[in-house]
Formats: sequence, C-alpha cells, structure tokens
Amino acid sequence: MTQRWKQRPEGSNWGDFGPDDQVGRMNLITPEARLRGAKEIREGLSFCLSLPLDYPGGNALFPLRRAPVFHHEPRGEGHNFNYDMSGLSSCYCDVICDDAVTLFTQYSTQWDALAHVGMRFDADGDGVAEKVYYNGYRAGQEIVGPDDSDTPTGASALGIENLATTGVQGRGVMIDLEKLHGRERVLVGYDGLMRAMEGMDVTVESGDFLCLNTGFAELLLSMNKQPDGEVLANSCAVLDGRDERLLNWITDSGIAAICADNFAVEAYPARKTDGDKFPALPLHNHCLFKLGIHLGELWNYTELVHWLRAHQRSAFFLTAPPLRLPGSVGSPLTPIATV
Repeated sequence: MTQRWKQRPEGSNWGDFGPDDQVGRMNLITPEARLRGAKEIREGLSFCLSLPLDYPGGNALFPLRRAPVFHHEPRGEGHNFNYDMSGLSSCYCDVICDDAVTLFTQYSTQWDALAHVGMRFDADGDGVAEKVYYNGYRAGQEIVGPDDSDTPTGASALGIENLATTGVQGRGVMIDLEKLHGRERVLVGYDGLMRAMEGMDVTVESGDFLCLNTGFAELLLSMNKQPDGEVLANSCAVLDGRDERLLNWITDSGIAAICADNFAVEAYPARKTDGDKFPALPLHNHCLFKLGIHLGELWNYTELVHWLRAHQRSAFFLTAPPLRLPGSVGSPLTPIATV
C-alpha cells in the first residue's frame, strides 16, 4: 500500500478508505445498506432506467462523443449476418447473425468512472500542481493516454471496472425536481434540494443512491434523435455546482453516488466565481476528484417516476453495474429499478 500524496485537497476523503482505494464512497454500500434497499421491493415490478443507447442522436450536443456504429465481419461471399450455415454443410439449417459496435462509452446513459475528471493539484506539497485524480492517482502514471505514451493503457487505476466489481446495488432515493419545477430551467442549490425533499416518505441515508428526475430524458426522447441544443440548454432543473452548502450536504449525507436524467448532473457552464483558478465542473470536482462519488448521467426515469408519484413513494431497489471494461473512464449501462 502506498500513499500517493503528501497533502490532500481540502474537504476530500483521500485515504479514508485506504491508500489504494479505487471505489470511493461505494465503500458505504454495506450489506446493511443493500438490505435496506431490498426492503423497498414490495410489488416485484421492475423498470428499465436506460435510454436507447443511440440517443441523444448525432453529435451536435457533444461533438467529441458519437452515436454507436455497427460493423459486420465478412464471411464467405457475404457477411456473418443472416449467414446461411447450409453453405458449410448441406445438413445444416441454421442462420447466424453476429455484429460489432463502435461505442463511445459516455454517449448515452452512463456512469462516470473516478478517472473521468481530475485536477491540477499540488499533491506532493512542493509548490507544483500535478495532474492528479481521486486518492492521488496520477496522469501519465496510472491514467495514461495517447499524449502520455506511444502505448496508452487508459486508466490502470480508477477505471470503470472497479465500480463494476462492487455490484452496484442498493437503495435509490428519487428526488423529483420535475414535480416541483416542471420543465423550467432552474439552478438548484442546497435550499432548492431541501425543498424538493420535503414530504418524502424516506430520508436520505449513508450508502443511498441519490437519483434526480428533472424531465430532461423524457424531453430528449421526444426529439427523436434530432436534439435541439438551445431548447435543452434552457429546460429542466439542474444542480448548482457552485453552491457550497449543497457541496457540504453531499459530503455530510454519505450518499454513494448521484444519478441524474440530464447531461453532467450540474449546470455547465457553471456560475461565474471569483478567483484565479477554479474548476469548470465544480460538482464533478467535488464528487469524482475529492470524495470518490460516482456520477450517472442521462438515466431515464419517466416510467418509474410516474409509478412512484402514483404510489406516493420515493425509494426503490437499484441495480446498476457498468460494463466490466478494464481501463475505461466511463461506461454505458442499463440500470434497473425494482419496487
């Protein structure tokens, strides 16, 4: 075990789960926390919380991420798709389909790995800020890309496979911002979050998944893979990552992860602030970099939220493992809620 830092960021939990920890606050999902979640299964009904992975459509909303592209390998005179096995033997009657896909791991419903966002921070205490990630893991050492090496290895630490091995199961608690604000564009800080939580049948506890419904995913689906960036940028509630009281509540709450139905969870660009240097994504910085809280984006809560509203419930059992893809800084997934 090696402590990779001499000083840790103010307000961080680096080292609290051990010097080599790579899963952060997922450590708080104890057997007791999972059992608390399992107690929310009362009807045996399940809800898929993923968008179709070819949404939002195109790449106008995020030029560096692209929709899935399918590929098919040649076989014989055609391809290994609707391939007639009788060509191999007259006694075969099978027809075979295989495919492959080029998939941007954070294009649609996704988890952010802890290697997704780091910061220039003086972890060595020598007055020089390094590119560093949660728990002191370093760019160019554990997180290695094509600009660092001729043989990039991706995230040999903090990759998404570490999240996958935790199982990612527990109690989801829905905060229904859409019910309070409709589709109005509202910055939600601490006071707004507390207001949205008034009257809920459960309280948020350590090891819970904080789930945020804003209506964004339903609006996105209605655009049929032709998203209107201007409309989306001016619609639906979003967390205010510059609100220090909100960030302090996230620290104190013990939540294991935040899962939202929108892009980024927080407003981007964030509100302007004073200072010479500051994070462009302050909530990402607080969660991924300082506390090891994974972020989920573009989840689709529409059917689940309608059911929860009708039954005056806020909690459910959540199962949400990412792909166990070593070295990746994010992953698509198909979360399932069970009530």
